[in-house]
Amino acid sequence: MPDASNLLVELFTEELPPKALPALGRAFADGLADRLKAQDLAAVDAVVTPYASPRRLAAHITGVCPKAADKAVAQKLMPASVGLDARGAPTPALLKKLGALGLDAAAVPQLRREGEGKAETLFIDTVAAGSTLAAGLQTALNETLAKLPIPKVMAYQLLDGWSTVKFVRPAHGLVALHGANVVPVEALGLQSGRSTHGHRFEAQIDPIVLPNADSYATTLREQGAVIASFEERRAEIERQLQAAAGQVTDAAGAGLRPIDDAALLDEVTALVERPNVLLCQFDRAFLDVPQECLILTMKANQKYFPLLDAAGKLTNQFLVVSNIHPADPSAVIEGNERVVRPRLADAQFFFNQDRKRTLESRVPGLDKVVYHAKLGSQGERMQRVRTIARSIATQLGWPAERVKLVDRAALLAKTDLLTDMVGEFPELQGIMGRYYAAHDGESALVAEAIEDHYKPRFAGDELPRNGIGIVVALADKLETLVGMFGIGNLPTGDKDPFALRRHALGVVRVLAETSTKLSQRNLLEQAVNSFPDDLIDKNPKTEGVPLWKVLDIFLNERAVGYWAGFGHPESNIDAVLDVCDDPSDMGKRLEAVRAFSALPEAQALAAANKRVGNILKKSETSVDGKVLTENQLVEPAEIALAQALAAIAPQADAAYAQGDYTSALKALAALKDPVDAFFDTVMVNADDPALRANRLALLARLQAAMNRVADLSRLAS
Repeated sequence: MPDASNLLVELFTEELPPKALPALGRAFADGLADRLKAQDLAAVDAVVTPYASPRRLAAHITGVCPKAADKAVAQKLMPASVGLDARGAPTPALLKKLGALGLDAAAVPQLRREGEGKAETLFIDTVAAGSTLAAGLQTALNETLAKLPIPKVMAYQLLDGWSTVKFVRPAHGLVALHGANVVPVEALGLQSGRSTHGHRFEAQIDPIVLPNADSYATTLREQGAVIASFEERRAEIERQLQAAAGQVTDAAGAGLRPIDDAALLDEVTALVERPNVLLCQFDRAFLDVPQECLILTMKANQKYFPLLDAAGKLTNQFLVVSNIHPADPSAVIEGNERVVRPRLADAQFFFNQDRKRTLESRVPGLDKVVYHAKLGSQGERMQRVRTIARSIATQLGWPAERVKLVDRAALLAKTDLLTDMVGEFPELQGIMGRYYAAHDGESALVAEAIEDHYKPRFAGDELPRNGIGIVVALADKLETLVGMFGIGNLPTGDKDPFALRRHALGVVRVLAETSTKLSQRNLLEQAVNSFPDDLIDKNPKTEGVPLWKVLDIFLNERAVGYWAGFGHPESNIDAVLDVCDDPSDMGKRLEAVRAFSALPEAQALAAANKRVGNILKKSETSVDGKVLTENQLVEPAEIALAQALAAIAPQADAAYAQGDYTSALKALAALKDPVDAFFDTVMVNADDPALRANRLALLARLQAAMNRVADLSRLAS
């Protein structure tokens, strides 16, 4: 583009919300760039560099023109029959339209006609002047600021004492540079210029005058002691964290490592403009408290990075990311060590107080905690979870002693909600239950299950460690799903306040990944039956099917997304879901369907299977493949199909019985030619009722043999 230069726009503000800063920075830069491109002021391939620090949002955009190119515009006016009279002279309607465009009757000879007859339309070719950068940037800035993902808007007064504007935080400066020239725009009561501000305490000069758009980041770093780029600042913090951790070692001489927490790293990056990582420590006596408590209080309350040894065990040292670089950092280090001490002391106090009562002694207290206004207390919910858990353990064929462990874990699973530690740090529910259960002398299996019954808590989270935890986790999630669906609290669109999709996906994952062989229908029916009839609607009229079936459909929808993540086509997943009620078997079946689909015979057999299904559905009488009469097979093609089926079905059935689904499906490939010949030469709906019934029975037997692993008709393209 001729005369194109790089553009820099910066909005200088008071401290922005740290958790929202990354999104605000990206939205500000992308919004400006997209709107400038839409006005042809920036090239489609313009490079956009976002900048975001605690006190600024900025964008650097390459190749921006001072003025967009003029455009030829074909303006549609009106039908020719309306705009011109019989002599071809302009009508008043046409003259009025031309006047609205700044034209007069002199433009009539320039009009173009398109179309024929009644469809003939008048057009005029004009040239639309391209937008100037000042006007285009003003529009882009207004629209971008209006669309920013602001979590909460603040209203504040301008310096005149009268005007009120709204933004995420008060804005105090606006920079707009096109090359070395200021672009005259305004926003939030501010006029654009070339001056900005650096670090609150460590800037060399204030204000900082930017010579041109390209010097922005360098000038801020050198004169303002600010790393403007969020990504550069984040990388610098990460580098300093690793370097500082590597300078200290554990008892075995291995280097320590900072806790890996991307969200914490993002938040700290949004809190500092010139990061300086410092090493601090706390009293070793606090290490007697579970490390999860100490780590959480340091991260959540102080934004510190705890240091772990090679085994992942917490040490008494931590890293703080300071925003200043004093020559002697001892005062900063001592201040942070002093601040963290009461936080850790609180955690120690809660831990010691909680252990004075057993989890079992807290069970009656669950009756006083409301779970949901329509579903009763946590105590009532716990009893339903116990019922579901026992039924699952029984379905698995577990011995009585193991069922007792399941019941014990379900009884105690929610009791840590009543402890001081979990009251202060809800994120520790389950984790503290494990520690307190172990202190009370409960079985290790029960203690682990108390922690693990919340798992998986998010996508990619680990699953329960033992069978007791698996059963209680399933029971807990199923109780939630049945209860919420039963009172009509279904997720809608992007709203899912009770995380029911996450619970459902958790059920799918637990069943699929732990080889826990259970009937999904039985699970759901047992879960529904654990609720009193007067508490939930077990046959919702709005759905037209029983509640267990509504949940079955909901789980299968999650299963489609889950298995699609492993590269399985949706048609394959639906094919298996149609015949498989055991989620733990899905993976093997899908791999078998994948292998079958690659065979040259697959599509023909799938199409034939679909045809068989349609024929059987249209049959006026019930069809049973077991009543096939051999001596009523007349046509050579139907005799050949029956013989092929008799030879191949036992092979497929034997492989199926051994769980070798791939071999079972591959064996069916030999049926392609007999099936093709059958449909080419045999009339299924013969006039003779006995002959017709026999052929339908043959097709029913064929369908049963083909659809044991999956409904192959779903694979037909």
